[in-house]
Amino acid sequence: MIRRVTLLVLVALMPLGCGTWRRAGSPGTPVSPQEQFSGLFDVQGAYRRMGRLASGPPIQFIGTVATAAGPGDSAVAMLGLSLENRSLVFQREGEGFVARYRVEITLERAGDPPIEVRREETVRVVTFKETLRADESIIFQQSFHLVPGDYHIAISIRDLASPSRSQTEGDFTVRTFAPGTTSEPILVYQVTGRASRSDPLAVLLNARGSVAYGGDTLLAYVEGYDFTQPTLVPYEVRDREDSVVFRDSLRFAGGQAIEGQVIRLAPDSQPLGELTIQVGTPPDERSATALVSFSEAWIVTNFEDMIDLLRYFGQDRRLGALKNAPEAERPRLWQEFYRDTDPNKITPENEALDAYLQRIAMANLRFRGEDRPGWRTDRGEVFITLGDPDETFDASPTSQGRIIRWSYTSLRLTVYFEDVSGFGRFRLTPASRAEYENVLSRVRRSQ
Repeated sequence: MIRRVTLLVLVALMPLGCGTWRRAGSPGTPVSPQEQFSGLFDVQGAYRRMGRLASGPPIQFIGTVATAAGPGDSAVAMLGLSLENRSLVFQREGEGFVARYRVEITLERAGDPPIEVRREETVRVVTFKETLRADESIIFQQSFHLVPGDYHIAISIRDLASPSRSQTEGDFTVRTFAPGTTSEPILVYQVTGRASRSDPLAVLLNARGSVAYGGDTLLAYVEGYDFTQPTLVPYEVRDREDSVVFRDSLRFAGGQAIEGQVIRLAPDSQPLGELTIQVGTPPDERSATALVSFSEAWIVTNFEDMIDLLRYFGQDRRLGALKNAPEAERPRLWQEFYRDTDPNKITPENEALDAYLQRIAMANLRFRGEDRPGWRTDRGEVFITLGDPDETFDASPTSQGRIIRWSYTSLRLTVYFEDVSGFGRFRLTPASRAEYENVLSRVRRSQ
């Protein structure tokens, strides 16, 4: 088990793929902010659609299996699991906090006895805040030597300090790595190249295959096997509309059992959304999928939608600059915005943005039935910006004028929502709108 606090740096010294980014095709119809909520916080669902192993609560994790050539006709398969600290129960131990979990893995192939692995792991952190991390803070890896064929994998993770347990299962195929072929693109944070098929596959997997928009370089490791002469192997990167956004070739010198190369996709060149990296040509092509998003905690992959979702965040000037920025400047400006609005720069996530978007999701569920999504209603706006009221009075089901009253004691604010039409469309009264905006302005100046 490896716990990642910050992004690890590539240590392999290998030839690198290079080339010029270019876009082709026209963008598809953007997903509206209203539609975003079906997947905004369904991180596991998004990764399942990408072909990842994924489990929901109580212990949410994302997994992938990467394969490369092993000794003889065998293959080495590396299982990587990505977990969040907040999924486990931490207990104080000495100067810090400790969580323990158990991983059970079963591999099955028709006609063969199952392969079973049981491991217990320990996670240690120094501060209580680290126990609440919602990003990828734990990476678990397990390697196997397998023969080619189709496999079914079942994974279970249990928290040893609570009854919490989650599981998932899926299928994958181990191919034959013949001379003159390559491995699949293996998405990694760190890798050390190999000299022979019997050497271990020394990688730190990017199990989610995700990368922050404008932030990190996406790394894909590719091995070439037994090329007899210098060889160019083409590769392409395609966006979610299947348009080619990058095209180049890997250069293998030949005369070596294994040659390792790394494809680097720079942060200022990655389009938002799902990417497919395809190496080689049919019938020997190999591919992998990756995701470029604004955050690991929520899946938003359209720039205009992200700006619209932040309409109540209170950074109007900076959001206006982001909205009007040239496309080439957007990744840098977004990273500056993300960094400058982060209240706790020790952790990789932006707690203010996470809390804001959680409120949007809650508002969308609570305030249904109007002529717009819940987060766009007046009640949604007030809830997102000020939180839950201290007191509420709902006269809407009675004959008292279809009024809802919210009171915020510490802010000395009382607002009224009135359903003038009689169709359940509650709007702030004009006086309440003015008072709410004055209080909100005062709150934001004090932050």
